[in-house]
Amino acid sequence: MSQKQNQLNVILNGESLWVPEGVSVAAALSLSGEDSCRVSVSGQARTPFCGMGVCQECRVTVNGLRRLACQTLCQPGMQIERTENE
Repeated sequence: MSQKQNQLNVILNGESLWVPEGVSVAAALSLSGEDSCRVSVSGQARTPFCGMGVCQECRVTVNGLRRLACQTLCQPGMQIERTENE
């Protein structure tokens, strides 16, 4: 896929995704069409709730490290993975 002006490419669960520069990982998840960040131990999809890091519902793995999606800005080539059974 070619580079798009004012956008950057991230990898979300192994799939390439173009997002506008300056967006959070939470916004990128929403732009992907499925805004869930993780699956709870009871099997429920969890999504960003507070948008400021207090609720911690938006936990994802970014480049191998646990991060809050609402507090992390997308960077070119960033590897983002939704978290299962947490």
